Amino acid sequence: MGISGFKPSFLVGIEAVRQAHGSRLARLAGRRLTGFVLVRFVEDGDWFADCPVVLDFDGVQVEVCHSKLDELSIGWDTIDTAASIAGWDGSELTPQWSHGDEHLEPFVGQELCEVALLEWRPAERDLAAGTVAVEFVFNGGCLRIVNGLDENRIEVGVAQPDYVRHRLGR
Repeated sequence: MGISGFKPSFLVGIEAVRQAHGSRLARLAGRRLTGFVLVRFVEDGDWFADCPVVLDFDGVQVEVCHSKLDELSIGWDTIDTAASIAGWDGSELTPQWSHGDEHLEPFVGQELCEVALLEWRPAERDLAAGTVAVEFVFNGGCLRIVNGLDENRIEVGVAQPDYVRHRLGR
């Protein structure tokens, strides 16, 4: 993707994600969301949802990226968002880091109360069953980065009832 420092390590399933990142995600509680960045295209401002969502909690950078139907990578302090995104010479669109997003902006400055992993478990058979989302709970509401079926999707508010919530820490 041409993102400096981005070396995803994709995991599948709730237990793999919890084992690899659960305790570190839980330790984010009590920190403030001080910033975020997404990749948008210069030409039209559209979010390129295949790229990681980068959240900064008082200097701890969390990099969340979904891929395929069931893969999730969580990185820690590896992506250099000050560096230009390179390697897009064959494309007519130019990606760049952006600090603007209507879903994320209201949470900046808020203290994180809790982090949970959400497992998609619908009652009916569903191609996305078992996918894992990361939920960040603030006093002002909830923010989730979910699998949008081969890309990231950002959701706010109450999670859909088909998610099984796995609280981390405390």
